[in-house]
Amino acid sequence: MGLLRFLPLVAVSAGCLLGETWRLANRQVSVRFELTSQGQFRLAGLSNLADGDEWRPAATGPAGPFGVMIEDLLLDGSEHYRLVNSSFTPAGRGGRRLTIVLDHQEVPVRIWFEAEVYPGQAVVRYRSRLRNLGSRPFWVTEARLANWSFEDEGRSWRAFQVNQWVKAGKGGNFEPIETAVSPEGTSVEVFSGAHGQHCAWLVARDDANRGLLLGWEFDGRARIRLRHKKSRGALEIFGGPVELFRAVGPGEEFRVPGAFLGLFRGDWDEASYRTHRFVEAALARPAPDPERFPYVMWDSWGYDQQLDERTLRRAADVAARMGIEVFVVDLGWARAIGDWQADAAKFPSGLKALSDYVHSLGMKFGLHFAFTEASPSAPMLRQHPDWFATEQTDYFGARSLCLSHRPVKEWIISEGVRMIREYGVDWILQDGENMVKRCTRQNHTHDPEDSNYSNSVDGLNAVVDAIQKAEPEVLWENCQDGGNMMTFSMVQRYVTSIAADDTGPLTTRQATYGVTFPFSPRYADRYMPGENLDGYITRSYMFGGPWIFMNRIAEWTDRQIDYASGEIALYKRLRPLIRSGRVYHLRNRPAETGSDAIQSMDAASGSSVIFAYREQTRAPQAVVRPRGLEPQRIYQVRFQDSPEQFLSSGDRLMQDGIRVVLAGPKSAEIVYLDPADGR
Repeated sequence: MGLLRFLPLVAVSAGCLLGETWRLANRQVSVRFELTSQGQFRLAGLSNLADGDEWRPAATGPAGPFGVMIEDLLLDGSEHYRLVNSSFTPAGRGGRRLTIVLDHQEVPVRIWFEAEVYPGQAVVRYRSRLRNLGSRPFWVTEARLANWSFEDEGRSWRAFQVNQWVKAGKGGNFEPIETAVSPEGTSVEVFSGAHGQHCAWLVARDDANRGLLLGWEFDGRARIRLRHKKSRGALEIFGGPVELFRAVGPGEEFRVPGAFLGLFRGDWDEASYRTHRFVEAALARPAPDPERFPYVMWDSWGYDQQLDERTLRRAADVAARMGIEVFVVDLGWARAIGDWQADAAKFPSGLKALSDYVHSLGMKFGLHFAFTEASPSAPMLRQHPDWFATEQTDYFGARSLCLSHRPVKEWIISEGVRMIREYGVDWILQDGENMVKRCTRQNHTHDPEDSNYSNSVDGLNAVVDAIQKAEPEVLWENCQDGGNMMTFSMVQRYVTSIAADDTGPLTTRQATYGVTFPFSPRYADRYMPGENLDGYITRSYMFGGPWIFMNRIAEWTDRQIDYASGEIALYKRLRPLIRSGRVYHLRNRPAETGSDAIQSMDAASGSSVIFAYREQTRAPQAVVRPRGLEPQRIYQVRFQDSPEQFLSSGDRLMQDGIRVVLAGPKSAEIVYLDPADGR
C-alpha cells in the first residue's frame, strides 16, 4: 500500500493555518496545546499546579498528543494540519472537555482530539478519532494510547508496574515490579489486556519524586513502553494495541481508545491514590448501595458443578442466616456452556423458582455467564460451526467464540438479556478463559488481521454495553481467567473484579497487595474456599471489594455458621473504612516468611484500619508504622483481639510504629486508629 499523500483531497475544510494555543485546567493541573504557524499540533506544556512542577515536552521523541498510523504515514504532532474548529464543553461528572478538530494538509483525514479534566484531579484524560474524507479505504495499522516525550530534567528515573493474575498465578500474581530505567534508552514495557501480562497502568518518577502516571482504556492486548534517552534529554512513553489492521472506508471513522496521564509528587502509594481518586471520580461504573457495598457474597463453586435445587435452597437458608447479601450460582447451572438454558434435571422447579426464593430471603441473585465460550454440544454451535475463533483456549471443554463476528455478538446479547429477565438475575459473574479472542477467519465480519481491536471494542465492549443498556440495574463482576483483564476500560463496565480465585490466605493477600496499587479496593474481590475457618483465614480475605464465601455451607454445623456470621458482621462494620479509603502498603509484599500489613484511611473521618498478618516467622510481634496521619493530632489506638488501648500523636505513631502482637504463625490482628478529638 502506497503513501496516501498523493490521494485527491475530498471535502477538506480550508481551516486556519495561523498559530493558536489552548489551555485546559482545574486547580490541580494545567495542560496546554498549540497549533504552530506551520500547522504542527503539539503539547505545549503540562503543569502540576498543586506542587509547582512543570513538565515540558522534549524536542525529540514521540510528538504527541496523538499518533495514528494509516498505512505508511504516522499522523502525529510532526505532521501539518489545518484547524477546523475547537470548543470547550461539559464532560459529565463535573468535568470540562476541550475538543480540537483538525484536517491534515495533504491527506484526506479529519482528526478529533479531546482532552478532559475533572475537579480535584491532577489528571488529563484524552482520546482521538479520525474520519476518512477520501474516496477509497485506508487501513489503520497503529493507534497510540500514549505518545508523549518530556524533558528529563537531567534526572534518573524509576518505573513501576503490576502484573495481572497470569497462568493461575504461576506466571504472575499481581506482583509489583519496580525498575531502574536505563538512561541508555532500554525500554520498560507493559503488556496489558485480556491474556496480557500486566495491569493497564504504568508509573514513572524521578529522583526528586516528581512522577507521571498513565492508564489506558482498552481491554485488548496493548504494549506501552517507557524509555529514558539521557543523550537527548527525553523521557518517552508510547505504544498502543498490538496486531491492529483496521479498514476505514470513505466517510467512516476510527476511534483510538482513551487514556489518562496524571501528575503526582511522592512515592508509589501516592501514585496509587491519585489513580484511585481519578478513576472513581471520572471513569468507574458507580458503585451500588453506598451503605452496603462492597457486598458479602456466596458462590456455589465449593460444590463445583455438582449443583441441585435442594442443596442450593439449603445453602440460601444458611447464607441468609449468616448475613450474605448476594447469592451466586456458578458454572454448572445451564444445560451446557453456551446453551444458556437452566438444566431441568438440576432445577425441576425451574431456576426462576430458586431466584424467587433467594429474593424472598433478602439477597440478590447472581449467575455465572461465560459468554465467550461454548461447548461443542451447544445447539447454536451445531447450527453455526463457523462461530468459533481460530485460536482456541480450553475452558472446561468449551471452545472459544469470536464476539466481533456480528451474528455471534447479536446472539449473545439476545441470550444475555433473555437470561437476566427469565431468571430474575441481579448480578452477572462474567467469566471465561480469554475475553478478547484471536481470530483470523476469512468469513467473519471483522478483518482477519484485526481481531484484537475488533474483539475488544466491537465484540466484548459492545456485548456488555448492549446488555447493560437493556438491563441497567444488573451489576457485573469481571472474573476473566482469575483476574486477567485489569484495564481502565474494565472499570467502566463492572462494579468489581476478581483479585484472587480459589486460593489460600497468603496468595490472596499477595493479590490484594498488588492490585490495590492501580485499582481502588472495590476492584479486588476475593473468593474464600475451605470449611475450617479461623481468624487468620477470614481476615486474610477481608481487605478489598466484595468478600465472596465459596464454601459448602449447606453442610455446615451451627458452630461454623455462627463463627462465619460474626466475621461477616465484623466485615460490615469495617467496609466503610475500606471501600473509599486511601491505601497504604505498610510493609513488603506478603511472603511465606515474615509479617505483612496494609492500611486504609478514610479521609472524611480521619480514621484508619490496619490489617496485620504473621506467616511462618518466629517473631511474636510486628512493628507497624501507619502513614497519612496528622502529625499533631491525637489518635486512639485499639485492637480487634487484644484488650490493649492507648492514645498517641500522629507523628509518634508514624515514627515509632505500633507493636502488634501476633501470637503464632498464621495469625492476624486488626488495628483501629481513630482521632481522639472527635473532629
